[in-house]
Amino acid sequence: MREIPFIKYQGTGNDFVMIDNREKPHLTINETALIEQICNRKFGIGADGLILLQNKQGFDFEMIYFNADGRQSSMCGNGGRCIVAFAKELGIIEQNCHFMAIDGEHEAVIHENGWVDLKIGNVPNVEQGDGYFILDTGSPHYVVFVEDLSDINVVESGQLIRYSDRFRKEGINVNFVEKEPSGVVVGTYERGVENETLSCGTGVTAAAIATFLKDGSTGKKEIPIGTKGGHLKVKLERNNGIFQNIWLCGPATKVFSGTYSY
Repeated sequence: MREIPFIKYQGTGNDFVMIDNREKPHLTINETALIEQICNRKFGIGADGLILLQNKQGFDFEMIYFNADGRQSSMCGNGGRCIVAFAKELGIIEQNCHFMAIDGEHEAVIHENGWVDLKIGNVPNVEQGDGYFILDTGSPHYVVFVEDLSDINVVESGQLIRYSDRFRKEGINVNFVEKEPSGVVVGTYERGVENETLSCGTGVTAAAIATFLKDGSTGKKEIPIGTKGGHLKVKLERNNGIFQNIWLCGPATKVFSGTYSY
């Protein structure tokens, strides 16, 4: 019997199976069917994604992320925050962290209240069209502003964009954003999960950048963001047209631990 120890974490309702892959390779990147089975909410542990924590020379660790469909994917912001909490649980880090992910190096800070601040890579290019923004915050995102998010069927409306001719092959995450006096509220359809998720870290980051542009803001800004899974905030600044010093901030919570046996 094969046994895989794991700890499950969630960040504002975005949940992940975490596996310490440093000393023993419990999973490999090619085990797509098994990873999909583990993430299945009826026949497995259940999660929006699975993350391997591995050794990486010159860094505290490396993050390998898989969507719920079992395929290795682009950067996951909430997953990045959760793996920092996981690394602290394992005794790898204390407060500050420097790790490698598929989109490059990341810094993070974990606070006593359980919040984790994750630095997102610079965003130099944003495509602006008629009512939409397209940008890459570690993963590709389509952002559209709506009057009332409660009137939007995020799954149906998200699928229309995600499976449109332009995005069908590679896929794109779709974010619907409602502005509020104190910030914004975001609903996200995620590729790979192929459903609405309670929260998406790179998605709310994309929404914050789009809000910055829509408002005509300059300099530095901190944007509170609400999702179905809880509250986050994004800190960012724009210099010479480039968005930089972008920090995704929010809670990362351990749910339970166990062993997956089959």
